[in-house]
Amino acid sequence: MPYIKTTTNTPIPAEKREAIKSQLGTDASIIGKSESWLMVDFEEQRPLYFKGTADPAALVSVDLYGSAGGDAYGKMTAAVSTLLQEQLGIPQDRIFVKYSEYSTWGYNGRNF
Repeated sequence: MPYIKTTTNTPIPAEKREAIKSQLGTDASIIGKSESWLMVDFEEQRPLYFKGTADPAALVSVDLYGSAGGDAYGKMTAAVSTLLQEQLGIPQDRIFVKYSEYSTWGYNGRNF
């Protein structure tokens, strides 16, 4: 059950949002998850500064039930960074990807 939130200071046109969402559904398998449990969130045109500038940048937060391990996280970071560079033109050196692991996750009125 991953929740992937992309926060960026750039606009995300609807067709790009759909393409990113679809690719994240595929990429979820890198961290051992499936699109059927994936929730994707976008925050665009936020006042986001990195390295002292408002040049295009992004923070991608990946929250997941359980864990995936360092190798999987490395592959996921590469995939997400490439995706945002290709779809939004954000240079990879202006993208942070962070991971949070949870042992308890609630869904449908109960916890796993």
